[in-house]
Amino acid sequence: MAPAKQLLSTIESTLLGSNPSPSQRIELLHAIRRSLPSLRSLFSFPPPKPSDRAQVESKEVRLPDSGLIPLDDQDVQIALKLSDDLHLNEVDCVRLLVSANQEWGLQGRGPLDILRLTSGLWYTERRDLITALYTLLRAIVLDQGLEADLQADILKYVEDLISTGLRQRLISLIKELNREEPAGLGGPTCERYILDSRGALVERRAVVCRERLILGHCLVLSLLVVRASPKDVKDIFTTLKDCSGDISGSTDIVKNQITYSLLFSLIISLVSDALSASTDNMSILSQDPSFRNDFHETVMAIGNDKLLEGCMNCVRLAWAVHLMIIQDVTDASEINNEGRYINSCLEVIFSNNVFQFLIDKVLRTPAYQNDDEDMIYIYNAYLHKLITSFLSNPLARDKVKETKEKAMSSLSPYKMSASHDNALNGNTHSQQNAESAPQTFVSVLEFVSEIYEKEPELLSGNDVLWTFVTFSGEDHSNFQTLVAFLKMLSTLALSEEGASKVYELLQGRTFRAISWSTLFNCLSIYEEKFKQSIQNTGPLPEIQEGDAKALVAYLCVLRKVVENGNPIERKTWFPDIEPLFKLLSYENVPPYLKGALRNSISTFIDVSPNLKDTIWGFLEQYDLPVVVGPQVGQMMGSQVYDMRFELNEVEARSEHYPSTISFLNLLNALIANESDRTDRGRRFIGIFRFIYDHVFGPFSQRAYADPSEKWQLGVACLQHFKMILSMYDIKDEDIDIVVNQSQLVAPQSTPLQMQLPVIELLKDFMSGKTVFRNIMGILLSGVDAIIADRTNHTYGLLLEKAVLLSLEIVILVLEKDLSVSDFWRPVYQPFDVILSQDHNQIVALLEYIRYDFHPQIQQCSIKLMTILSSRMVGLVPLLLKSNSAGLLVEDYAACLEISSEGSQVIENSSDDLGVLIMQLLIENISRPAPNITHFLLRFDLDSPVERTVLQPKFNYSCLKVILDILETLPKPDVNYLIHEFGFQLLYELCSDPLTSGPTIDLLSTKKYQFFVKHLDNIGVAPLPKRNNTQPLRISSLHQRAWLLKLLALELHIGNMTSSGHREVCHSIMGHLFGQGETEYFTDNNLLLLQSSPEDTTNRAIGRSKALELLEIIQFRSPDTTMKHSEVLSHIKLGPMADEILANPTTNDKGGVYYYSERDDRLIDLNSFRDALWQKCNFDNPQLSSFASEVELIDVKNTIQHLLRWAYKHNKNLEEQAAQLHMLTGWSQIVEISASRRLSSMENRSEVLYQLLDASLNASSSPDCSLKMALMLTRVSITCMAKLRDERFINSSVLNSDTVTCLDVIMTKRLSNGACHSILYKIMMAILRHDTSEALRRRQYTLLLSYFQYCQHVLDPDVPTSVLQSLLVDEQENGDLDLEKIDHDQAELARANLSIIRKEAQSVLDLVIKDATQGSESGKIMALFILDALICIDHEKFFLNQLQSRGFLRSCLTSISNVSYQDSVHSIDPLQRLCALEAQLALLLRISHRYGKSGAQILFSMGAFEHISSCMSQNMQIMGNLRRFDASFGKDSFADIHRQRMVVSPSLRLVFSLTSLVETSDFFEVKNKIVREVVDFVKGHQLLFDQVLRQDVADADELAMEQMNIVVGILSKVWPYEEGAEYGFVQGLFGLMHTLFSRDPAFFSSAQSDFQKQKKPELSAFRLCFSLSSYLYFLVKNKSLRLQVSNSSTDYSAPAGQQQPTLSLLGFLLNSVTTALENAAEEKSLLLNKIQDINELPRREVDEIIKMCVLEDQAGSSDNIQKRRYIAMVEMCRVAGNRDRLIILVLLLAENLLNIFLIHFQNSQQTGEDLDSFCSKLLPVLERLELLREDKVGHNLKVFNRLVTTLKELTIQKLTTV
Repeated sequence: MAPAKQLLSTIESTLLGSNPSPSQRIELLHAIRRSLPSLRSLFSFPPPKPSDRAQVESKEVRLPDSGLIPLDDQDVQIALKLSDDLHLNEVDCVRLLVSANQEWGLQGRGPLDILRLTSGLWYTERRDLITALYTLLRAIVLDQGLEADLQADILKYVEDLISTGLRQRLISLIKELNREEPAGLGGPTCERYILDSRGALVERRAVVCRERLILGHCLVLSLLVVRASPKDVKDIFTTLKDCSGDISGSTDIVKNQITYSLLFSLIISLVSDALSASTDNMSILSQDPSFRNDFHETVMAIGNDKLLEGCMNCVRLAWAVHLMIIQDVTDASEINNEGRYINSCLEVIFSNNVFQFLIDKVLRTPAYQNDDEDMIYIYNAYLHKLITSFLSNPLARDKVKETKEKAMSSLSPYKMSASHDNALNGNTHSQQNAESAPQTFVSVLEFVSEIYEKEPELLSGNDVLWTFVTFSGEDHSNFQTLVAFLKMLSTLALSEEGASKVYELLQGRTFRAISWSTLFNCLSIYEEKFKQSIQNTGPLPEIQEGDAKALVAYLCVLRKVVENGNPIERKTWFPDIEPLFKLLSYENVPPYLKGALRNSISTFIDVSPNLKDTIWGFLEQYDLPVVVGPQVGQMMGSQVYDMRFELNEVEARSEHYPSTISFLNLLNALIANESDRTDRGRRFIGIFRFIYDHVFGPFSQRAYADPSEKWQLGVACLQHFKMILSMYDIKDEDIDIVVNQSQLVAPQSTPLQMQLPVIELLKDFMSGKTVFRNIMGILLSGVDAIIADRTNHTYGLLLEKAVLLSLEIVILVLEKDLSVSDFWRPVYQPFDVILSQDHNQIVALLEYIRYDFHPQIQQCSIKLMTILSSRMVGLVPLLLKSNSAGLLVEDYAACLEISSEGSQVIENSSDDLGVLIMQLLIENISRPAPNITHFLLRFDLDSPVERTVLQPKFNYSCLKVILDILETLPKPDVNYLIHEFGFQLLYELCSDPLTSGPTIDLLSTKKYQFFVKHLDNIGVAPLPKRNNTQPLRISSLHQRAWLLKLLALELHIGNMTSSGHREVCHSIMGHLFGQGETEYFTDNNLLLLQSSPEDTTNRAIGRSKALELLEIIQFRSPDTTMKHSEVLSHIKLGPMADEILANPTTNDKGGVYYYSERDDRLIDLNSFRDALWQKCNFDNPQLSSFASEVELIDVKNTIQHLLRWAYKHNKNLEEQAAQLHMLTGWSQIVEISASRRLSSMENRSEVLYQLLDASLNASSSPDCSLKMALMLTRVSITCMAKLRDERFINSSVLNSDTVTCLDVIMTKRLSNGACHSILYKIMMAILRHDTSEALRRRQYTLLLSYFQYCQHVLDPDVPTSVLQSLLVDEQENGDLDLEKIDHDQAELARANLSIIRKEAQSVLDLVIKDATQGSESGKIMALFILDALICIDHEKFFLNQLQSRGFLRSCLTSISNVSYQDSVHSIDPLQRLCALEAQLALLLRISHRYGKSGAQILFSMGAFEHISSCMSQNMQIMGNLRRFDASFGKDSFADIHRQRMVVSPSLRLVFSLTSLVETSDFFEVKNKIVREVVDFVKGHQLLFDQVLRQDVADADELAMEQMNIVVGILSKVWPYEEGAEYGFVQGLFGLMHTLFSRDPAFFSSAQSDFQKQKKPELSAFRLCFSLSSYLYFLVKNKSLRLQVSNSSTDYSAPAGQQQPTLSLLGFLLNSVTTALENAAEEKSLLLNKIQDINELPRREVDEIIKMCVLEDQAGSSDNIQKRRYIAMVEMCRVAGNRDRLIILVLLLAENLLNIFLIHFQNSQQTGEDLDSFCSKLLPVLERLELLREDKVGHNLKVFNRLVTTLKELTIQKLTTV
């Protein structure tokens, strides 16, 4: 039994869907073959056994397919109770318990719940099996469009089953399951209730009865597959006699339907067997003569039970027809008793009037009408064959003729309508209760009507029936037979063919007295009589009942003929319809006749548009008036006969309301066809007030003789109210009218002519008045009561319609009330406030989700839940307080589950219940807790939502259904939207702060594992084709997108400390980038630098799911960018359509657009169609009235063509959005994987290269749209950045026991070939045809990242000297050749330049265009690209290009025109300054990269003039230069921007250009370059002066840089300036005094970490070096001689005017020596620690990491090897910093030593100052002598020689003194 559900799912998905695939067909046949044993032994299960019972009692049971299962006492008790209740084997009961635990989770449940759940699972498996059998039989019997070979295969299996006893098993089961025993309905001690598949409590007896009904349907279908044998017929007959008692007064619909299935099984068996007989092939039943005799005797045996006899008469009718057919096809000599048998049957049949029994007890019963639609069709089809065969037999025809003659002679021809009571009750057999025999002919006519009323298509080609019509229509002498005949004609006119035939029959040529002229003559005669009576002031004549009934029947025929006639032909059938109106105003005309007249009139509304106005005119002329105010006649004491009087005085007395019902229906039909809505319904206010005050107001208090009329009246009123609400909108003036009038206090005082129906309705609902109370009265009866009435009463369909209309009206009011509620308070409240005054009202509205007879009612309930959940904050607490909370959750889950089991595609997703529920859940996720999503998914609402532990197995809810659906993804071609929204819902739940924790924990369990498995099935499955299944294709893309985003979310926020999440992340990564769930890449370095090109070429790159997913997206999306006008210009009415589409508003605001469930902006086809028609009629007013048929057809065809274009346009837009959505999901998961989770894989570089290569290929593809290229480029940037990071992360060290120095500097770079490939593809992507500046900005970023990647093979932060010292041992082993690496690096650079030069012209065109014409951000990126190109330009190619294109000159011009004045308070001007900074940086790069030639070019273009202009404009504030504050670096935010973006870059460029001073001839310099620089300095004296006077102690990094640059500029050019009036020399000297006199601690930061120590120390010594260089130049070239000390100077002079002294320089040398010693010692210590890194304990390693401020790079869970690696890398970088400091300090010391040397050699100074100075200098020199090359790391020979020489001179000076 376990595979029963799978069998049913396979059968339904294959047979009930459309176009099953070959794999589905194969799977179906395999499933059928596997299930044959279960179907043969249907419901035959092993009985209880003592041995098995003992095994269960032993508490250890061994199941066939599993190991030993231990049981506790409760398990044993439940298993034994199941065995007793279900008559099952005890071991099978244990298996059921195991299955129930797997399905529901039994832990924590009570014993009774477990027993009921397990029983429910048992019955569910049984139900699935017999439903699967029913579906198979149905597929064979009914034409479902299956392929012939598949149907033949299924037929073969089913025939085999039937031949092996399946039918006998069905018959016996129908009897056995009806017994009061454990194997049937259950014994007296059995548990009466079970829990079904959704956890609802149901009665076991009802479940078994439903099983019997399905078995009965299977029996009926089996008889249509294989004809019944004599034994089958006898057994069915016996079972029918046993069950026929169920219909005697029984209200159990299912029992009646079981009886009907047995009755029709017999009818079908007898009729089909006879019809299959021929002269050559005898029927099966006729082959056994004994059966015929025995069965005839059995059938003809008369009993005492009246109902049983009625059923037997039906069998006798079928038996008689069987014998008639057999008699026709068989030689009469062979069958002697046929005629006698037939006559005896006919006598009984006609004497007991079996036709009336079939009508009253079968066809008109709720049980028959509510049976399965397919079964009703089969029943009616065989009744059609039965009656056709019956009427074609001469014996039967003679009998019918005899009954007709009796009826004509016995029935009264006329009856006066003295009392209308009998006429109004609709009973056409008022006289026939006493005359039972003559009514048989009438019953035959009515029986024919009943058969063809349900299935009018059976009339086609039915000559026998039309012959009978001709016979039965002749010589009617009484109204009963005439009415019955006309009723039959109205049924025959239900098809177009039948309508035409009936119209021709009544033209007067076929029948003498029955014709259309008879109808219209009779109406005219009575109208003339009434007119004469009024003229003669006499009493109005009475209409005879016969005439009235006949007229009603005629009018019914007229209505059906017009309704179903050919639309073109019927226009000419009845040219004059005025007679239909003339009797409406007369009091003596029976109301039911008026109803028939109005019903007939209403059918003419759709015949022609012109008739609508004609009908309005005739109604105003002839029909009763509608008076809604106080009547003049009443005030005068008289009564006016109007509609109000007829309703309240005439119809109310008889408790029948046909006239009012027809009146409302006619008016509703007319109003619905009104196209002019400008008066907002004001002209219909009288009709509205009549319905509101007099019809619907007292609706619930009226008495009704026929409940059907009650609901017909209610439906008519509700239709009117719905029409008012839907046709007319609220406008601003309506709000003002209500607010300004006194009706807020007294609503009824509003004059009638000022009222609007829609306003009056809203006021009613918003104050809880009449209409609201009556509608809620209908709805508050409850869904269960409505279901009971729907199934048990014939008026159930009308009640259902009333409920639907009521719900739709409630929704319409909720959609409109908010627009006026704020203005109408306090008298009128928002409708949700009115509803919430009684919580039962809200619960009742929402409970209609349970009403599964009509999907639209469920849709309304879901829409109400959607609206109320958005408007009522306390909705969930309200529901929780009600007793229906649990049921409501289960009802929603059941509705969703049933929707997912459907097999037909629902075209409009707004009609799909499953989609609506999913949208409801998604919309409510973000609303305040507790919300509807939490409620329906069964989050714990008694505690904080985020603490919920979700248990979908334990509680039946939407969450369980959704997870089950997504786990298997059943019927993807039907349920694609549910699958899509299911993934979206899970993603939204995982993203929401409240629900993310519980949901992520649930999805990380092994059962779900975030549905990683779907990467293999839906993820990389081929996309459905666009032509046939574009909606499925679109949804498939969205499904993959949400799945990828869901997986990316887990990778992003998954808690890796949890084993479950860690396993999920590994599984995701394995599926995406590996070959399986846990397979990762091997240690092969495919594209690393060490791999040879041959290996790279010959080795195939392994495919990964990530790349396959990208391939899925790479298709050319439909072109939706073309403007509508370009497409529509070639179509007729195209310009008109384009004008309509140009309005961007949505359809609720008068436009034609709407937003889909995916938030796509699409064309609303209905609104578009209506707008087109409206536009056509406006442009051509005569089109609808006077246009020819050809013109109308042409317009219709054109509009249809436009609608097809709009539909295709919508789908193309949706597909494009879906493609982008999937690409978004793919980019998210790839970027997150690369950024956060790729470290767990070994071959990261290979994976990143594959992703980078694939994304570049895709972005440069012609199929790639611009939006896609943007996302793909972002992915490329991420991969490139991670590749750049991967260069210095050696994963092998993490898996080894030791860390070596080689690990530090060896990088994992792609091979040159791979790099060339990347660069080429980046260039192709930049040059793609469809591009934009935004895309190019990203592509420029990618190109820059690539250049950075290629820039260094070795770590750029580790100097070569450090590398050499670290790699002595490695070089001895020959593992590393730095020269070879440098050679490869140079080769790569040359190749990069070569690749770029091939496309240089096109690339430069784009880049220069962006740099000059683009946005500010575009200019910045383009300038960065030019900067990078210049960096790799070894041949001055780009310099020449930029110069020849005039770019350099335009760049200089541009910087001189940028003003900072307008750029301080907005982002865009700030970007303008960034662009200026980039331009200055580019010019600086040219000067540096190309040396003298580059600087010379810039100088020749007037660079100094432009730079000076730029600085002048951007330093002006309020028109004047402002003195900077003394504390530079603490200026305003604007000043900081100016300093960083303008001043510093400009100074850098000027300093770079001063390089020309060093390389030029002195006289040339004096004349040109020096003059330019000096003029620049003089022009910005304030700036230079301020920089020189900064406080070094407070200077930040930017200030220190500026000081260095200013000193550098002045030191190069100011020595050539003879004038001293500017004071720069004094400024430099002052800076020297300030800086050189600092304590040595100033140069070594007190900070303990290396990262913060590097830059300030280097900056200070660099400034000292610049100053010392300037001083050395003065001393050497200008013969400046310094004093030994300040003793001889003027102490009153400011420090800035004093020259530095030798003592000051000696003090600086001491500081330099200290710094040099410290740096050398630190470097040595670091190198030693690096060498011993593998011996350091974890504590010391952590201290190093902390010292370097790298805690964020080393996680607490990292192993010691990784932490050692991180520490070693950083120590190498710090050692490099120390080495750079050593180099700088050595140069500084050398400058100082040279100054001392010049003074000692050329100076003759003596004295105490010199002695003191020398005595202080000598120890410093001795310390310098002690420096060792092994510690310093540099060659000190020249330096030591200088120190030695100076030392000797110093000693000489000391001795001299």
